[in-house]
Amino acid sequence: MSPLKAEHLPHYTYADYAQWEGRWELIHGVAFAMAPAPSPRHQMVSQKIAAELERCLSTCPQCHALLPVDWRIADDIVVQPDNLVICHEPEGPYLTQAPHLIFEVLSPSTALKDRNIKYELYERAGVLYYCLIDPQINQATIYKLVNGRYVKEATISKENLDFEWEGCRLPFNFSTIWVEAA
Repeated sequence: MSPLKAEHLPHYTYADYAQWEGRWELIHGVAFAMAPAPSPRHQMVSQKIAAELERCLSTCPQCHALLPVDWRIADDIVVQPDNLVICHEPEGPYLTQAPHLIFEVLSPSTALKDRNIKYELYERAGVLYYCLIDPQINQATIYKLVNGRYVKEATISKENLDFEWEGCRLPFNFSTIWVEAA
């Protein structure tokens, strides 16, 4: 029996993706199931990130904090970041422009994809800030896009960090997002 090769695998597009039930991501034509659902701790941290983003953006008329929403990067790439900030009015059923800021909350089933595949996707797509949130150790690693490449800006736990772009300043307090282990 010959080994499985990439050319033997199906290559899906947005048209296929739009027909699927449940939560999926599509990366270079490969389907990734978003199941099982994130753990309660993962969801609590994501909810706290959303609350902190709302607080930070309360006076900014053009920026919006969003929870997972389809971002169609290409016909065969659709992702759903955990938390994100956009500075435009979205049109249609999915985003087509790169968010300015993305948070991915790591879990055992997604950490490898978030640290590698999504890192590269977001870097190429022009996401200005990419934050990897590790709720197991209450630590955030923040990358900033500089000359088309991500540079590690900080590894923090309870500090504040100012995210800045195009006249916007988002003073994010990381100490507000952690959930103590039960």
